[in-house]
Amino acid sequence: MIRVVVTGACGRMGEEVCRAVSNDEDLALVGAIDAKQDKSDLIAKEYIDSTVKIGRSLDETIDLGEADVLVDFTQASAVMKTVDTAVKLGLNIIIGTTGLTAEEISHLKNSAESNSSHILLAPNFAIGAVLMMKLAVTVAGYADRAEIIELHHDKKVDAPSGTAKLTAELMSTALNQGRLDETENIEGVRGGTIGNIPIHSLRLPGLVAHQEVIFGFQGQTLTIRHDSIDRKSFMPGVILAIKKIGEFAGFTYGLDKIMGL
Repeated sequence: MIRVVVTGACGRMGEEVCRAVSNDEDLALVGAIDAKQDKSDLIAKEYIDSTVKIGRSLDETIDLGEADVLVDFTQASAVMKTVDTAVKLGLNIIIGTTGLTAEEISHLKNSAESNSSHILLAPNFAIGAVLMMKLAVTVAGYADRAEIIELHHDKKVDAPSGTAKLTAELMSTALNQGRLDETENIEGVRGGTIGNIPIHSLRLPGLVAHQEVIFGFQGQTLTIRHDSIDRKSFMPGVILAIKKIGEFAGFTYGLDKIMGL
């Protein structure tokens, strides 16, 4: 039995993670943490029973030996403190929070390499999204040009998405496209770039998480699109990560490694 504690438990993703963990016979939810909610709110959640420890922070909720894996879906500003505490407790850590800086990611890597904790940072836990990124890298080796459109709900606080950033980073190794000779009559209208691959971010109510990678060839285009229409789409990947993280020492970036791709 793998014992799991979830931070950001009252958020939309945190709720789904708690529910998915509780419904898996190989996992046990032993802690639920959310800094913005009081205990009565948490206890009222349908997936939390009287045996689950509730708290506002990790160090007040979990003692050494009570949990094996921490799953974090919070905000970038809160991740580092949580990770530092979890590392001291010897927990393996799965992070789905996006918007981390290069320095923060470097800190995660150093923490994993200098301690016993295994740390996974994944921009996207949807199996289909991971396959979309892998397909995009393959196509990038043949295309003349490519651009990315990522679409998310209007409550997402960072742009571009972690998925779009990782997709562009991976594609840029196979697609060496230069900048176009063009003029922006409205600043930013052509989006931001990673490896000279433009990324366009849309934020609208009614969306969850979506991405298109559009490739241009002579006389033709090819579009690869992935849609998460429900947050349940991320749960198989989260559960897989919880069960597999113990096999991946140090720092791992991307669910594709856990999937063996």
